[in-house]
Amino acid sequence: MSHDYAASADAMGRRARAAARALAAAETQVKNRALEAVAERLSVDRESIKEANAADLEAARQAGLSPAMVDRLMLDDTRIDAVARGVREIAGLADPVGETIEQWERPNGLKIERVRIPLGVVLLIYESRPNVTVDAAALCIKSGNACILRGGKEALRSNLALHRSIAAGAESVGLPTETVQMVDLTDHAFVNALLKQDRWIDVVIPRGGEQLIRTVVENATIPVIKHYKGVCHVYLDASADPAMATRVVLNAKCQRPGVCNATETLLVHQALAADYLPGLLGQLADQGVTIRGCPRTCDVFDRAQPASEDDWTAEYLDLILAVRVVDTTDEAIDHIARYGSSHTDAIVTSSREIAQTFVRRVDSSSVMVNASTRFSDGGEYGLGAEVGISTDKLHARGPMGIRDLTTYKYVVRGDGQVRT
Repeated sequence: MSHDYAASADAMGRRARAAARALAAAETQVKNRALEAVAERLSVDRESIKEANAADLEAARQAGLSPAMVDRLMLDDTRIDAVARGVREIAGLADPVGETIEQWERPNGLKIERVRIPLGVVLLIYESRPNVTVDAAALCIKSGNACILRGGKEALRSNLALHRSIAAGAESVGLPTETVQMVDLTDHAFVNALLKQDRWIDVVIPRGGEQLIRTVVENATIPVIKHYKGVCHVYLDASADPAMATRVVLNAKCQRPGVCNATETLLVHQALAADYLPGLLGQLADQGVTIRGCPRTCDVFDRAQPASEDDWTAEYLDLILAVRVVDTTDEAIDHIARYGSSHTDAIVTSSREIAQTFVRRVDSSSVMVNASTRFSDGGEYGLGAEVGISTDKLHARGPMGIRDLTTYKYVVRGDGQVRT
């Protein structure tokens, strides 16, 4: 690490801390006006955003990125409209800052409250998806946090264009210039310098591939909220409705295979293996999905490739699906416990009892019953958006919205009490 990088990271952290103090005191209506202004600027600036994104897309194709990864990079009119709409939805959410979580009175007359406050300064490190730039900035503004954003080099032009719109919107209502800072350096040494700024930065949230998260964890002196990868499962119970099962699996795998809540492993009860599974796998294969199956899967579907042990822990982020036939629900749950990543796992079943067993025993941040894993998302949960999906248990879990970007303090009110 060079001295210049350390000094630059320190200066960025100092600026963020100063902005955080001002933002924590900002009235709700000011933060909402800022978000409305950001949404408007995204729409006004869409042509320059798309121009920057087109350059990133061309570079990604030249670099040989997979179609799924290129799709994650794309910002067209539909997606720009969606991110602007998400910003407005966040503006419409209740402000968590200042909320009294609980309160009680002690026998000595002291009134004690737990009150929500912002975390302070949030560092976001992420890959590929430029919409994260807007989601993270909007969530941090609404929750009263300053943020430092560092996206992947493959989306640098897009992120800088989006940041210009965000900064213009926030500054137009008087929020500090450093409310949202974007790192424009691609050198990993500068990121490592930022990860040491525990004096100024309160938490780092890495969002991307497993290697990115592990690198952040290994280098940070700041608390990290993380998920290493999204090895999501769908389990088809013996009682699963065939039409529902097909609909859920096709959506969970094929709708957007390059995202962390796409299903990577399909578990199928042996009662469905002979008559139902071949047709389902045929439909998946017809949509371009490569099937990597256990021996029983390969026996009933001749287009399946034999799965290796590594396939059960793989986050493909592509049109590849690992498939295993299991004898019981217990075996499916044990498979998820052994190979899963505690992200999102689903069951399709007609049995309330089996569904409840699955919900109780599968220890993931989201557990779905008769629904696609693709719903594991802050927007879909009504959170407006998310800064990431945490598979940790401290201090947040699952899609992280504005409440997950707060902590609390105790406020104690008395009338002259002293301790004896």
